[in-house]
Amino acid sequence: MFQVQWSHEQYHHDLNSPYTLRLASSDSHGQIIVWDVGLGVPRSEFSDGNKGLLGMQWLSNQDACRDLLVCLHPPYSLILWNADTGTKLWKKSYTETLLDFTFDPFNGKHLAFLGQDCILFINDFTINKTPSSNGKKFYISNPSQGSGVSRSSSASSLEKRASSSSSSLSSKNLAKRMSRMLVGESRPRGSPEEESVTLNECLQVVFHRSCRHHLILLYPREMLILDLEINQTVGLIALDRSSSSFTKVITCWQRDILMCVHENGGVSVRTRRRNNAVVTPASQGHGAFDDTPTQLSMEVAYDLRCQSDPLRVTRHMKLCGAALCSMSEKFIALIMSDSRVMFWELTAIKAKEPCSIPPLLCPTWDTTPPSDALKECFPKVSATAHPQLTLMDTVGTSQNTDHDLYTEGQPINLKFLLTGLINGISNHVTVLKMCPPLTNKNMDVYQPLLALGTHSGVVQIVNVASGQIEREYSIHSSPVRGIEWSGLKTFLSYSHPNPGPTNLVKNEIFSLDLTSGKQEQLRLNRDNESPIEMLVISHLKQYFVLIFKDKPLELWDLRSKTIIRELPRHFPRPTAAVWSPSHSLKTLRKKLLDSGADDEKSQSVSTAQPSSMSTSADSQDDREKKSQVKTNVREHFVMTDKEGTVFHFIVEGAGISDVTKIPPESGLARVTALAWKGDNLIFGDSEGFQCLWDLKAKISRTTPTNRGWIKKIRFAPGRDNMKFFTLHNDGVLVWEIGQEGKSTVLHGIKSPKDITKVVDIDWAGSDRPALVTAHSSVHVCDVTLKSATSVVEHWDLPGNYDIKSSECPPAPYSETGTFRWLVPCPASPPPLLLASGSGLAQPSLPFVTSVVLRYSVPHPQHTRTSCLALRPSLDLPWSSRNPCQLATGPTPLPHTAEAQTQTHLNKCKQASLFGDESEVNFWTVALHYLRYFKVIGPVREDSGFVSPSDIKEGHDLVDLMDEEGRKAKLEKTKFKGEPLERCYDMLCDNLSFKKYELDRVHLQDSKRATMEHTQKCADSYVQLEGVQLLCLINKGLDACRYLQTYGAWDHAAWLAKASLEPNECMEVMKRWAEHLNSPQINQKSKSVLVLLSLGQFYKVLEMLYSMRNFDRAVLFLEACLEFGLLQEMENTRLLFQAVFLEYARYLINLGLGQAAKYYCQKAGDQGQQLVKEVDILFTP
Repeated sequence: MFQVQWSHEQYHHDLNSPYTLRLASSDSHGQIIVWDVGLGVPRSEFSDGNKGLLGMQWLSNQDACRDLLVCLHPPYSLILWNADTGTKLWKKSYTETLLDFTFDPFNGKHLAFLGQDCILFINDFTINKTPSSNGKKFYISNPSQGSGVSRSSSASSLEKRASSSSSSLSSKNLAKRMSRMLVGESRPRGSPEEESVTLNECLQVVFHRSCRHHLILLYPREMLILDLEINQTVGLIALDRSSSSFTKVITCWQRDILMCVHENGGVSVRTRRRNNAVVTPASQGHGAFDDTPTQLSMEVAYDLRCQSDPLRVTRHMKLCGAALCSMSEKFIALIMSDSRVMFWELTAIKAKEPCSIPPLLCPTWDTTPPSDALKECFPKVSATAHPQLTLMDTVGTSQNTDHDLYTEGQPINLKFLLTGLINGISNHVTVLKMCPPLTNKNMDVYQPLLALGTHSGVVQIVNVASGQIEREYSIHSSPVRGIEWSGLKTFLSYSHPNPGPTNLVKNEIFSLDLTSGKQEQLRLNRDNESPIEMLVISHLKQYFVLIFKDKPLELWDLRSKTIIRELPRHFPRPTAAVWSPSHSLKTLRKKLLDSGADDEKSQSVSTAQPSSMSTSADSQDDREKKSQVKTNVREHFVMTDKEGTVFHFIVEGAGISDVTKIPPESGLARVTALAWKGDNLIFGDSEGFQCLWDLKAKISRTTPTNRGWIKKIRFAPGRDNMKFFTLHNDGVLVWEIGQEGKSTVLHGIKSPKDITKVVDIDWAGSDRPALVTAHSSVHVCDVTLKSATSVVEHWDLPGNYDIKSSECPPAPYSETGTFRWLVPCPASPPPLLLASGSGLAQPSLPFVTSVVLRYSVPHPQHTRTSCLALRPSLDLPWSSRNPCQLATGPTPLPHTAEAQTQTHLNKCKQASLFGDESEVNFWTVALHYLRYFKVIGPVREDSGFVSPSDIKEGHDLVDLMDEEGRKAKLEKTKFKGEPLERCYDMLCDNLSFKKYELDRVHLQDSKRATMEHTQKCADSYVQLEGVQLLCLINKGLDACRYLQTYGAWDHAAWLAKASLEPNECMEVMKRWAEHLNSPQINQKSKSVLVLLSLGQFYKVLEMLYSMRNFDRAVLFLEACLEFGLLQEMENTRLLFQAVFLEYARYLINLGLGQAAKYYCQKAGDQGQQLVKEVDILFTP
């Protein structure tokens, strides 16, 4: 398997659109499988060609369909698939060999390809039709500066160049490297002024998720940040000599932060340097009063803030992949080549000492309440500590536009904590053995444990029910050759190295108790001898036999760990052996009953006679004899020699006797495997024939398998279950013995056609074969050997997981192979992880349970109950974990102004815990603008706003307020909170957006190159010439309309936010929202966010109702009412009642009767009628 990719949850979830854990995987043959991870079944399979994919991504920037998967097939074909049906929607082949691609998170039409020697940009990507153009090719070049040095990304060349040049020359080289630019369409050849920079060492190309138009090129020793608007490098991160090389960079969207993964397994965090921003008021005579540019370094720079501990990377243990939790962006998982997975958490601690770089501050959520004079203006800021569940909760924005607010944050230092470690299945598994089966007697204590022996001598114990490695023991010094369970918690294992020319080895046998961890070695002080071929334990766990390659058989007492007898040297060497299960239990019961009757008689006699020394001695002797009787239960086994002769032995106590000698079966070659169950004894030979003896009917039947050497035969556990498997070099066959006594093939699997070579196999259950392959993958299959998946709800994971906790426990893995890729799942509570070849997964709740948890939050009006009532008949698995209480907390929040901000903040936090991207984005923007418009006043509109007024924002560059006014402004600013991060782009408030853009303009102006470069950058903006003329004559609104007419909606929104007055800007943005809501574009979710940024809360409510997002609509309506930004009036009452009514019906479907009744009472006359239905429906 080459790649895995989780589908996004960027859509509204309800009963009709549930949470679905969908995963797309691709293998080396180009086969793409889309999995329903919750159900453990593939939803679709498709392919195009027989080569492995170069890249794949799910589309999530539109509301039309969430089943679209974009795949890059070698060498240069881009295909859009409907992943639900496997339908190919279109295919586009380019002219350049492509290696990878990345989508622009700010514009779904743009994507960039990494080629062998160029970067290919596409700006016409749509889901409706194939892109018409072949894109624009760009090459990276360096303007020559004196006697420049050819660029090289290798560490040795960089070190050599640094050591041989002076400091001034190094400065020039850095300036030269920073001046790299993208030159379009043609590669510069032989130009004396420019030198080409190859891309053959580029490891990754990715768009920045927090900054528009920024593209990152990752090389082993440096990172380039390109601004695609000016086609030039605006930032460079170079490593010093002592630093480990880059392998991957992950850009965060919640903050302008880069997570860099290094070759040594370390993770470094780099934050955007704050002092690049022009946020301070201009001094007299500069900036505001003349045209003199400010003397600031505007290069995009990132400061190294922290780094995790490096790992000891060796030739056999290297870093394979890394994944960042897409919702919290605080948890990162690293996967090593030995299948170990490490979970690091980014935490913040209070800074104690000043540092040389600008301090990193925490968010300004936890601030003091406002003064008494301002309490009536807006609700108090909650005194409750803000939960640090995500990156934005931990780190304050580095580009805060308000200097006073920025100083409120506390200096912090970042630190990585290792919060979890998972040991995967070791490489080179040599043997597999399942513990004794489940019975009625051991049902209370049974655990399905699977023992794995490895080439390094390690024995791993895997819980099949959970997929977790529960124990790992380093026992042997050589490869483990076999494991046999002597009880539910004990086993014997043996090992020896590969034989040399003498064919003699040092054998090791260990007995291990899982309960105590005690290890005991058997057969001590033995010289080199013939290697052990087999260890077989009797059914009653009394004896075991050791079979050597060229040495007589040994019989051992399992309980005392002592040898009973070694057969004579002239005795034939066994090739296979098996203990008989026949009548052993009946014999044991009879012995125990006889000994129990004797005990009762002896006790009655001893109570009747006076005590004496002689009677005590006699009773002691009797007890020893009886204990010996109990242990001396007769058992028997059979073995075969090289000629196929069958020997039948009886073992009782310290005696062994050869009872029967049966001549070889005709037609059989050398017997290599034996299995015995009931009256059926099966032989398997080296030529692929299996012979079934019916001991009761005294009939033998020989059947060819046509698969070659039979290496192993095992019956499935369970009474009257006569299934068995035969292991061959090229696969496995599953057989069953019918009522007529004949064996027939039920199912089979071949390697390497269907599966990698099977190393060993055993029964994990009555119909569940467990296979281990040459790739060290363990597959627990069904009896058909076709499916090795299971429903997530059926996984039996230990521990009770606190859904509210910020510390997500490490996820267990399923036994499906060696880890190579790691991808975080966005839609599981907590986030589910999966690696290529092995799954990392947490149990995802049933969808109805998840939805009930989301809406079982204490409502301010429900002061007596902390949880809403559930329908008694609702079948939810809550008996042991009670996740409802975990999600809602112990006590409800009081219905006070202090609770308003915290209550609606909880909605965002709950959405992040459930991995709901759509809810997180909505409530992040909604919470910001609810606070924002509460401070500046709501927008004038005839739709229920309480206090109509115009938007008033300060644009003065010089602050002339007095101390009291400044204090009042600061307190209001505190309540507004930090501005939205740059990833929200056009959704930021106008003042913050303008300051962001001023920084970018200054940056681009400082990077201005030659006139030729300026002309190249302006070629794609010919239409902007007329826009510039309109802006010069104060016709900015007409310029925006002009841009919208020609389809440049993003440019029109940018121009409106950056230059127009609030009312004119609102007109442009409203038109953009209508455009996004149109059926042709179908980005209604983004349209809602745009209306939120404009303060059009009533229209937002209308859109949510029309989109049938009733749950989100009613929560947003209550938030607006609590903040005083909407009011129930004559012209709004009908919409409000309709929202409450539909939400009540939704809650009835969830089984939340009490909550439904509450909202029915707010829904008018129709709600009263629904209340009666609720009473009837929920009456016990």
